[in-house]
Amino acid sequence: MTREQYILATQQNSLPRIENPQLYPVGIYGWRKRCLYFFVLLLLVTMIVNLAMTIWILKVMNFTVDSPLVLQSDRNVTVNARNHMGQLTGQLTVGAEAVEAQCKRFEVRASEGEKVLFSADEDEIIIGADRLKVTGTEGAVFGHSVETPHIRAEPSQDLKLESPTRSLIMEAPRGVQVTAAAGDLKATCRKELHLQSTEGEIFLNADIIRLGNLPMGSFSSSPSSSSTPRQTIYELCVCPNGKLYLSPAEAGSTCQSTSNICLWN
Repeated sequence: MTREQYILATQQNSLPRIENPQLYPVGIYGWRKRCLYFFVLLLLVTMIVNLAMTIWILKVMNFTVDSPLVLQSDRNVTVNARNHMGQLTGQLTVGAEAVEAQCKRFEVRASEGEKVLFSADEDEIIIGADRLKVTGTEGAVFGHSVETPHIRAEPSQDLKLESPTRSLIMEAPRGVQVTAAAGDLKATCRKELHLQSTEGEIFLNADIIRLGNLPMGSFSSSPSSSSTPRQTIYELCVCPNGKLYLSPAEAGSTCQSTSNICLWN
């Protein structure tokens, strides 16, 4: 027998022997175990129902990562903004016939940058786009005055400024320029067309200036005969009231002889 075996045999003989040892079970048994399993099963079912409801709500409301948010209603959709006191400060209503916004100031900005394309408040309306384009067949109708640095028609289209029942006035402190680069410039009115310069002059610069439908004055220095050539040259006469008329041209002016034209209404 080795030394180690002898020592182990001596220690085992010296230990007291315990008769009928009592065993204590460790764990959950009985009704406690059944309740624990029931609560675990109930929690699992709740989690599954909650996940299914979340997926159903996302599907019904069209909540997706790549698609926009869609709000739908049988009547209208209204978005309200209130302050810390609960008072209504802004409202946006989207209906079947109109989109209404009630606020102190309404602004539309460009997608890139802070440029204001359109803004409106109680005092003024500002259009900040580089060009305002009106595509209606009747054009744009303004109830009062319009202030703009530039009015231009589309290519191959006519520009028409019209006042059907009242007068048309164009004013500028340094002058008004009307240009037709590749066509005719036409001014038409029903009664009278006034070109007035209070401190300067009216300058007409053209190769040919035509004044149509002017009244013709009569002048005869000698009895007419069949050998008298037909009059083809006339002079332009001006009445004191500004009326123009034509008079047959002679060696001297004949405007005084035909001044009876100025007496006509």
